[in-house]
Amino acid sequence: MNAGGNIHTGARVLVVDDDPDLLRLLTMRLAATGYEVSTAASAAAAEAQLASQRPDVVVSDVRLPDRDGLSLFAEIRRHHPSLPVILLTAHGTIPDAVEAIGKGVFAYLTKPFDSQLLREKIEHALSLSPQQQTSDSGDERWRAEIVSRSSAMRELLAEAHMVAASDASVLIRGDSGTGKELLARAIHRASPRADHPFVAINCGAIPEQLLESELFGHVKGAFTGAASNRDGLFLAAHGGTLFLDEIGDMPLALQVKLLRVLQERAVRPVGATQARAIDVRILSATHRDLDLAMGEGQFREDLYYRLNVVSLYLPPLSARREDIPLLAGHFLTQLARKYGKDVNGFAPEALDALVAAPWPGNVRQLYNVVEQVCALATSPLVPRTLVDRALRVRRMDELSYAEAKARFERNYLIQLLKLTDGNVSDAARLAQRNRTEFYRLLQRYDLVPAMFRTTGDSVGPGRQ
Repeated sequence: MNAGGNIHTGARVLVVDDDPDLLRLLTMRLAATGYEVSTAASAAAAEAQLASQRPDVVVSDVRLPDRDGLSLFAEIRRHHPSLPVILLTAHGTIPDAVEAIGKGVFAYLTKPFDSQLLREKIEHALSLSPQQQTSDSGDERWRAEIVSRSSAMRELLAEAHMVAASDASVLIRGDSGTGKELLARAIHRASPRADHPFVAINCGAIPEQLLESELFGHVKGAFTGAASNRDGLFLAAHGGTLFLDEIGDMPLALQVKLLRVLQERAVRPVGATQARAIDVRILSATHRDLDLAMGEGQFREDLYYRLNVVSLYLPPLSARREDIPLLAGHFLTQLARKYGKDVNGFAPEALDALVAAPWPGNVRQLYNVVEQVCALATSPLVPRTLVDRALRVRRMDELSYAEAKARFERNYLIQLLKLTDGNVSDAARLAQRNRTEFYRLLQRYDLVPAMFRTTGDSVGPGRQ
């Protein structure tokens, strides 16, 4: 890999070695490749540099004058758990280096080593580093939740950023699990409306009568159970953005009412006689073929053109496989923190298995697989065996009736809890079950409502 092929020009590399000739040689060769190189001749000097400026990768000799490189690595891991470390080792310390790999060292090279191979290891480490992803270009906070490096996503995000500056309605297309809501949130954050609410609703997950009230609100007495006035989501999103997920599943009768709201820029709550003005930008998403739905009379053409001023397409995960190692590492870091697990990476062959998998469920499925391996992992590096186990999902036609029923029931309960933000009363009402019976169902599947409560923008599986 020469300087022309280096995609992380400007990345910071800290080299730690007590051999001044080797430091000089490595500095010269790495700088020629486009890296910013700093050096340290001891573990203490390296720690002093790390305290003032965090590099993107550390290259350290195992044998240092004041402490060994493994001890330095342990200290780095304690304070900078995601910082990749590459060890340089003589033959006598190979067993120690192999042991360090199991503890999370990114790679080790034996002396004398090929500088070309070292550059390749550094580049690989940088390509998997979440920090590098966010520092590659300007202020990327608007899209911070979208982890990617593929050209397909780069082009999509550039277009999304341009569209965000306008107030045009955007229709986001893509398969289930590709991250349509995450893209919608990113567009909102990059827009002039960023300081106002972002409100999302899944149009296919709520019964028609309830969906109308959720969107437009209702007045007291409008229907049985309407004990007080309630503003709908259009009013809640006033000044900001309303995201209508799975708009293709909206019933035709509601499509007519939605079109009227968009045309008049005013909403009339259910049972009300007066309309209220709204200022809302509409983003919508679907995994359905709306052209086909229009042809079959299931989606209104006039609403389609009102929503589809700009169309963005989110590619499936199988079309951006170079993003898989980044996403897997990003999810693993989140989940290890969530579960209090000392897991900080995937073995190379485990990553190979992830990259090669078909991923029909896209990013949501990848998150679920990473969550399973994180829960079962007993070492800092996730082995290939755990990934293979998580990927072996039995098909529905291989399940017994009882197994299929249990799987459906558990998934149904999870979707209800997600929809209601962990509110058991609302979830039980949607399921048409009393609270006591509903709690028994949750206990049967070890589901805890508090796990589904959010306090702000989440970064969940189903949204990337």
